[in-house]
Amino acid sequence: MTDRPDAGLPADLPKRDIARALVFDPANRLLLIEYEATRPIDPARPEARGFWFMPGGGLEPGESHEAACRRELSEEIGVTEVELGPCVAVCDGPFHLFRKPRWARERYFVVRLASDAVDTSRLAETEDNPVRGTRWWPLAELAASAERIEPAGLAELAQRIASGDVPDQPVRLDWQNA
Repeated sequence: MTDRPDAGLPADLPKRDIARALVFDPANRLLLIEYEATRPIDPARPEARGFWFMPGGGLEPGESHEAACRRELSEEIGVTEVELGPCVAVCDGPFHLFRKPRWARERYFVVRLASDAVDTSRLAETEDNPVRGTRWWPLAELAASAERIEPAGLAELAQRIASGDVPDQPVRLDWQNA
């Protein structure tokens, strides 16, 4: 891990600081959003354009990661009163599946909801890419899925957290095929 995650940043990719949440329901399922990529994800399967991601988004000027995470959860899944757990992971690097490629500097927080009731009626209006839907993923299914889940290692991290082993320090995750 370098001291500067943006060292060697391609000059043509804008930097974006992002806060996301591993959102768990009482059954320890993980909420993910399916997006449609604007380009083929796998050249061997040009029709495969769906990928799954955690709720969250970019920081507004002067906003902390924690404040951004709370705001994004309100906008995307209608959850307004949320207690953020610790930052459990980071993922820094170029990300090309969204309409606007970027050098993403992402921070991931744990959120546990009292129920699985979420309101995604405003989700599509806040996103750059087409939203295909949301799903509460049972962790065993997530780990076994052939679907594109971003970032790599998310299923394993979610299983670790659900078992009660919350990292003391953020772990580093990477984008698929990075």
